[in-house]
Amino acid sequence: MSTPQRTLHLNAFLMSTGHHEASWRLPESNPRASTDITHYQNLARIAERGTFDSIFFADSPVIFGDVGRRPAGKLEPTVLLTAIAAATEKIGLIATASTTYNDPFNLARRFASVDWVSGGRAGWNVVTTAGPEAAQNFGIDDQPAHATRYERAAEFLDVAAKLWDSWQDDAVLADKEAGIWADSAKVRPIDHDGKHFRVRGPLNVPRSPQGRPVIVQAGSSENGKGLAAKYAEAVFTAQQTLEGAQSFYADVKSRAVALGRRAESIKILPGIVPVIASTEAEALRLERELDQLIRPEYARVELAKTLRVAPEDLPLDRQLPAELPDEDSIEGAKSRYTLIVELARCEKLTVRQLIGRLGGGRGHLTFAGTPDQVADAIQLWFENGAADGFNIMPAVLPSGLETFVDSVVPVLRRRGLFRSEYSGNTLRDHYGLERPANHRVEAALFDSAAS
Repeated sequence: MSTPQRTLHLNAFLMSTGHHEASWRLPESNPRASTDITHYQNLARIAERGTFDSIFFADSPVIFGDVGRRPAGKLEPTVLLTAIAAATEKIGLIATASTTYNDPFNLARRFASVDWVSGGRAGWNVVTTAGPEAAQNFGIDDQPAHATRYERAAEFLDVAAKLWDSWQDDAVLADKEAGIWADSAKVRPIDHDGKHFRVRGPLNVPRSPQGRPVIVQAGSSENGKGLAAKYAEAVFTAQQTLEGAQSFYADVKSRAVALGRRAESIKILPGIVPVIASTEAEALRLERELDQLIRPEYARVELAKTLRVAPEDLPLDRQLPAELPDEDSIEGAKSRYTLIVELARCEKLTVRQLIGRLGGGRGHLTFAGTPDQVADAIQLWFENGAADGFNIMPAVLPSGLETFVDSVVPVLRRRGLFRSEYSGNTLRDHYGLERPANHRVEAALFDSAAS
């Protein structure tokens, strides 16, 4: 029996006018796109035309950067996904939500609701949220310690799973003649009493079409990789080199296997910001034009915050200071801090050059080239143990996504690397993931057999 050919997983990471921070300044861009639902519905339909596995929205309970620098307002993503669900049929719908500034019951209910509304297409990107600004929106002077945030996240996910499993799949009888809507014996409290949460349950939403939403994770620190290995079914990561991506891929997969999981049960999806044109020279010209629209005075302030230094310590035409905080002293976004510092050191970039590199993708791989060259780069990582697919992050929207779908996707299809049509209806179908069993039912059966 032959093994089915392994194929790519592609996710469209959508951000207002595009991932390049100056994209909103282009004549074609709508600078108010971040609050325009028709803009996002159109993007989702484009991605669905390209048979992408999913679309994805980042989120944070704080304004993103300086409002003078780029569009900073954004709609709450799970609300946004319900409107997109009505405008699409197959594509997966992933939203980010924080385990530090939410409670398990509310989020479990919200994502189960999106799964029902979309017919089984929901995914949750789990983040722990770095930065004191977010903490101060919730009456806390500073962010909880990195380790504490991840400890809380692990318990949060355990509670959410219990809540999603608090209804058995066959609990709803809808027996009109007998007058019984549901079997109450199959809807049970969870009675969780842990270090961070006390939750009685059950959830007030029946078990959803996928059993539970797909769990996605985006942290690449040691704690982040540990959380991913135990819980995540897809991992979004920022990697700059093939070798670095291979190391991350092998590390997370091996951690998952050590916990009794199959390596195939967790998909590794690095981000890539493609700038595409009919010739390489034209693609490089488009990239330069975007970079020239960056306001370095704003970008330097944001870079200084990330590096935990004063802006005046970062002269634009010099390299980073020799003395910077050690990663161990960083309590937020540890992996992104290390990625930025290593990128600057390895390539001997000036602060101005580093700002240009980060302006395109905030540390994700940027690539300018022809459709074939972009496909070559994707194929190289995919076939050499660095990725199961990619988080496609168009520099400019909608044009960058349209170009990728119309010019790169056909190349990947001709090479036998990507689907031509959807083979299922749920996000789990697209990722090749099994619908999870109800673990509370399995535990009850085990206890009954043991007694």
